[in-house]
Amino acid sequence: MTIFVTGGAGFIGSNFVLDWLAHSSEPLVNLDVLTYAGNLENLATVDFDSRHIFVKGDIGDTEMVARLLAEHQPRAVINFAAESHVDRSIHGPEAFIQTNIVGTFHLLEAVRAYCGQLAAEAQKAFRLLHVSTDEVYGSLDKDDPAFSENNRYEPNSPYSASKAASDHLVRAYHHTYGLPVLTTNCSNNYGPYHFPEKLIPLCIHNALADKALPIYGDGQQIRDWLYVKDHCSAIRRVLEAGRLGETYNIGGWSEKPNLEVVTTLCTILDELIPRADGKNYAEQITYVTDRPGHDRRYAIDASKVELELGWKPAETFETGIRKTVQWYLDNQAWVANVTSGAYREWLGKQYGA
Repeated sequence: MTIFVTGGAGFIGSNFVLDWLAHSSEPLVNLDVLTYAGNLENLATVDFDSRHIFVKGDIGDTEMVARLLAEHQPRAVINFAAESHVDRSIHGPEAFIQTNIVGTFHLLEAVRAYCGQLAAEAQKAFRLLHVSTDEVYGSLDKDDPAFSENNRYEPNSPYSASKAASDHLVRAYHHTYGLPVLTTNCSNNYGPYHFPEKLIPLCIHNALADKALPIYGDGQQIRDWLYVKDHCSAIRRVLEAGRLGETYNIGGWSEKPNLEVVTTLCTILDELIPRADGKNYAEQITYVTDRPGHDRRYAIDASKVELELGWKPAETFETGIRKTVQWYLDNQAWVANVTSGAYREWLGKQYGA
């Protein structure tokens, strides 16, 4: 038996690949086009593991995907492949349309053809698990209940709109063609191998480099924070026992304003690697102009996946964030390798000098 993973060199995808190989003897085919956020260095520890078969390629290449499916005969496909950064989607939405919508369509077509030719028992056991985001639900007011799987879609950025469209395509292929699908919508992930354009790794990187820690607006935008390894365990559980055609919200039960997240990081860094001048890292916090259409609050109600499948996160925010900070301190060579000239140009464009 084999599983087929798309986007397995990115942040969540690579963590899933590493966790899968740590928990299972089952081989894994990993397809990734290796954009700026796809990094084979994330997978260095499984370089010589024969169970990990890496292929450089695009989910939009139907012919390649069809060939790989025919060759490896996977029992499941897990789709992590996506452009995922809201800020980048504001500056350049076309890449998000191409990958998240058109790419998902081509993947679905290849998987539909593959599944259709399987023997009856293999077809019955086959699954396509599509990994999505809570951002498809839009924004919550402070006192609104958390997003459930029954919330209507109200995406507010090109990124979330493109993911919403991909979710709708997956649903349609289930109801129209009988494709055996599962969908997960997760909250904000954090943890090892996170490309330092997102809030937590960016602020750890900048803090250590004695640079400003940029906070959008007033810093009171609230997110539910999910440790990436908890997310991986949830996906494994949904793949194992999720009901066909169902959506499962995956969250960390850890709502925090952005400013609190950054001040917590600073406190941990003050403890683990104090500044030479004796000052606190929080003094590097700088408020910058809020991004257009910035959603105020996301929150996930993860009751369904707990009640139906018995999953809940193992980490609290306090334990997960400490592990995350320690990982970045222990892996400065990885950070140095990914923060290239192109990365620095992006930061200048997004946050100013």
